[in-house]
Amino acid sequence: MGHNLETRSLMDELRSFDKAGGLFDFGHPLLNRIAGSFVTAAGIGAVQAISREACFTALENASGDETSTSNRRKRHHFRGLQGETSRNTVEALVTSTGKESLQWGLAAGMYSGLTYGLKEARGVHDWKNSAVAGAITGAALALTSHDSSHEQIVQFAITGAAMSTVANLLTGIF
Repeated sequence: MGHNLETRSLMDELRSFDKAGGLFDFGHPLLNRIAGSFVTAAGIGAVQAISREACFTALENASGDETSTSNRRKRHHFRGLQGETSRNTVEALVTSTGKESLQWGLAAGMYSGLTYGLKEARGVHDWKNSAVAGAITGAALALTSHDSSHEQIVQFAITGAAMSTVANLLTGIF
């Protein structure tokens, strides 16, 4: 009880979450890990989506670029942001941001849950667990796109496996 709530810094609060095991306690480490990864990645996805749209908007306004709707749709990830009123634009932004943050959260939760489950099942955490979890997560992520083809699913699975394997191997080096 050495800290008074009023004198604690933000870093002290964040460290206390880390020591307590995260934001959630669902009674099982697997559920806690999935939920924590989901919430963290979903927040990152939302911030990334909004900052990307803000950057596009700022660049268009700065350059005075009055592109046609078809060209804008090709460049923008948020296709519905050309609403006739600001209400339509805000609704499209919220909807698109929600979809993207959900996608990020599901990918992170799935990957985290798979790596934990494989570690528990095999008794070891190594690059093989990362490769399998990355491949399954990559394939699932490809299935969330509107026009997923067989080739795209395989490409995402290979990319997910490669990225997670490299990240696992580099964790031991750095």
